[in-house]
Amino acid sequence: MIDALALYGEETSGCTRCPLSATRTQVVFGSGDPNAELMFVGEAPGFHEDKQGLPFVGQAGKLLDNLLAGIGLERSDVYIANVLKCRPPGNRDPQPEEIEACESHLFHQIELIKPTLVATLGNFATKLLSGKPTGITRVHGMPQQVALGGNAVTLYPLYHPAAALYTRSMLAVLEQDFARIPELLGRPSVETTQSPFAADEPEPVPEPERLLEPAVQLGLF
Repeated sequence: MIDALALYGEETSGCTRCPLSATRTQVVFGSGDPNAELMFVGEAPGFHEDKQGLPFVGQAGKLLDNLLAGIGLERSDVYIANVLKCRPPGNRDPQPEEIEACESHLFHQIELIKPTLVATLGNFATKLLSGKPTGITRVHGMPQQVALGGNAVTLYPLYHPAAALYTRSMLAVLEQDFARIPELLGRPSVETTQSPFAADEPEPVPEPERLLEPAVQLGLF
């Protein structure tokens, strides 16, 4: 399956389905274990992701790594992708026509990876994969059964990690919701008292380009 997923990644690297292909640096296909039980789906690549070609490599990605460590997982244990494969200019919200053009890439990734648990990060991923308009504020931490890529999957909506960078009180909510992931995977729960932020890390702040935009524009809430 790794060959099929890698081949599809190569095919999408030249995608021109929407105008974002003219402004991106590169397609950000996804990364991680191609046979992962757990898959995370975010909104779209940001500045750093567009430059490096990998999802969640900015400050929100560092927090995601630490949240994973808190439940005994590493990035290499999961697969991470986004609804959009190209960065929207200025990190604006994805447009409906962009989602429509790009969503089949995500659905095919899910079909190839065959995860049993798909954790959606924020509003855009949650609404797309649930097929419902209900926002993340109402459904976070509430698993639901859906069919994705021809397979029965548990969908687990979560706040986007960037939400905790804007609103520190969201961190406790994220920790609580992440703590249920081992149970949903059928594994023993992991008890930890360590903060997702390393002791020597400074207080997190949004990335510079996102400071210019209201948090609600990011589909985090």
